[in-house]
Amino acid sequence: MEKWDSNASTSAFHVPEWMIQFADQKQEFNKRPTKIGRRSLSRSISQSSTDSYSSAASYTDSSDDETSPRDKQQKNSKGSSDFCVKNIKQAEFGRREIEIAEQEMPALMALRKRAQGEKPLAGAKIVGCTHITAQTAVLMETLGALGAQCRWAACNIYSTLNEVAAALAESGFPVFAWKGESEDDFWWCIDRCVNVEGWQPNMILDDGGDLTHWIYKKYPNMFKKIKGIVEESVTGVHRLYQLSKAGKLCVPAMNVNDSVTKQKFDNLYCCRESILDGLKRTTDMMFGGKQVVVCGYGEVGKGCCAALKAMGSIVYVTEIDPICALQACMDGFRLVKLNEVIRQVDIVITCTGNKNVVTREHLDRMKNSCIVCNMGHSNTEIDVASLRTPELTWERVRSQVDHVIWPDGKRIVLLAEGRLLNLSCSTVPTFVLSITATTQALALIELYNAPEGRYKQDVYLLPKKMDEYVASLHLPTFDAHLTELTDEQAKYLGLNKNGPFKPNYYRY
Repeated sequence: MEKWDSNASTSAFHVPEWMIQFADQKQEFNKRPTKIGRRSLSRSISQSSTDSYSSAASYTDSSDDETSPRDKQQKNSKGSSDFCVKNIKQAEFGRREIEIAEQEMPALMALRKRAQGEKPLAGAKIVGCTHITAQTAVLMETLGALGAQCRWAACNIYSTLNEVAAALAESGFPVFAWKGESEDDFWWCIDRCVNVEGWQPNMILDDGGDLTHWIYKKYPNMFKKIKGIVEESVTGVHRLYQLSKAGKLCVPAMNVNDSVTKQKFDNLYCCRESILDGLKRTTDMMFGGKQVVVCGYGEVGKGCCAALKAMGSIVYVTEIDPICALQACMDGFRLVKLNEVIRQVDIVITCTGNKNVVTREHLDRMKNSCIVCNMGHSNTEIDVASLRTPELTWERVRSQVDHVIWPDGKRIVLLAEGRLLNLSCSTVPTFVLSITATTQALALIELYNAPEGRYKQDVYLLPKKMDEYVASLHLPTFDAHLTELTDEQAKYLGLNKNGPFKPNYYRY
């Protein structure tokens, strides 16, 4: 190999023959005519992105046809057609996804083993409206093993994994969901789960409150036989408290969202990992040095901020609660109003569970190429509807990524049309979801088996003992060994040796 002489002139440098040939080929390629304009290129990129496989899009984006699932006549191997999914032929792929998830969901698998002799949900008819992923499939099959009959719809039009829905339908679960539902499809699927001849639900498992709202609106008489509601999300819980305050809550409801195991594990640890995953998969961006504003510093916001700070981002926080605001300041984040930083930030993330957090005025003032996404609950946090106007152009550049272009050429990058980023564009840690799913299962068991009079028509938190039980079921995964109180120690603290170990007012 020839040595490089830094003092030699450029003309003295010997150019290898292969480099000359490559340069000639490049020039010849550049001379070729092309008819691909910006919009055509955008469509090409969008198409290629949907043809390739990713675990975020899964098998759902490479559809073999554009026929609506509602117009298809499908049956599973047992001859049942009581379901509506994208493609029942994807069931085998979905079964593999579920089997992988089972390995990271030890508590639900333990519940199945413990339920072999007794069926604590025997006779339960559960109608559910949650994200339909491999993890929720493990929950559904666990509820079935505990003796329940289930009918299921999706709580988000983008988060359903089509192959998982197909696997559930193949196993005999009436599932009505597919990725990319329209708003009309969304409510149609919920109705197909509820309005069934010869089948009356007696338990509700909801995520966001849409299922509960639909039954109140269309079939209020059903609540005469419904024993209780289990709600997972902050939005759904807020709606339940509104019903309770107005005196319209007909049955007991369990607030799973504010249980310790949901708040401290799902909301914090799950979002801490999945926010980075979702942003990377959709934008391929580098986080170091980026300016980010996170709206809301609850457990979800805390997880997002911690992850982005660790990657070198400059993170601002907006917050309405002075206690959460002080926590953000003590954690090293600058507390601002959104208007103060909206022109300079590279990424805007909502984590509030509220509506119109990011308004059209904010969107108009954002800088070019600002990324906008939601980690809260519904697509109401970002005023996406205000962007669907004639003067703005929408370009789909890849799956779940839209460029919204202003007349002057400025564009923002909107992810998942303002819906949940992590469930629409990436995956979430299965082990953390195991904690939440186990909490939901125990809440259903508690409400279904509670003697009459234990719970009134109000919203309740999961009993502390159940929170501790959920945590204990997950400790063996880490080969963890709990210290046990002596009789003397338990007496000194005024506790039962077997728990609960903290009062209800304790803040973990």
